[in-house]
Order: sequence, then structure tokens, then C-alpha cells
Amino acid sequence: MGENVLLSEVANDWLRYLVHYGLHLLLPGVVAWSFFRPRWKRAWLIMVATMLVDLDHLLADPIYAPGRCSIGFHPLHSWYAIGGYGILAFLPRFRLPAIGLLIHMLADLVDCLWMGGL
Repeated sequence: MGENVLLSEVANDWLRYLVHYGLHLLLPGVVAWSFFRPRWKRAWLIMVATMLVDLDHLLADPIYAPGRCSIGFHPLHSWYAIGGYGILAFLPRFRLPAIGLLIHMLADLVDCLWMGGL
């Protein structure tokens, strides 16, 4: 019975990773294709480039903790920062990076909820 539980946990972890990184990479593509079709590749690249926001993880000690929820922990993943990204989404010049950041935060939020955090 213990072996089945372990296999179930491994399968759950893999599914969580697939959903998490799928949201990080595929959802910006869907948004780019749906709303920025004439230049969807450029829009997708800009939104995916916002994954650099994870550089704020380097400020944490330890840098990586498997069960830690990013939302509300890292400075660029704070609720204040997320609110700022929401405001920036209304400004045409910052719209694509802001949407990318909001998608990134959504992916991290889903991950947090999946782990039972927040």
C-alpha cells in the first residue's frame, strides 16, 4: 500500500509541474494568438520573458524550497507588486509585459493552491 501512495505522490507532482509550466509557457501563447494575432510571436516572447521576475527568488534563504509558495513571499510576487502589474495592464506601453506578469502570478497562484498554500 505504501508503494501506491508514493507512486500517487510522484504522479501528482509531475502533473503539478506540467500544469505550472504549461501555464507559464502555453497560456501566454493562447493570449498572444487570441488578442495580438498580427504580431503574436512577438507578444508571446515578451510575455514569456517576464519569467525573469523569478530572479527575486535569489533573494530568499534558502533560494529554493520545494513546498514554498512564491505568492506573498518574494518581493516581485507580493500582492502589492501584483496590483501594480494589474494597473500597468491598462497602459498600452506596458500592456504585454504586465499581462505576462499577471499570467506568471496566476501560474504561481495555481501552484500554491495545488500545494495547499495560501
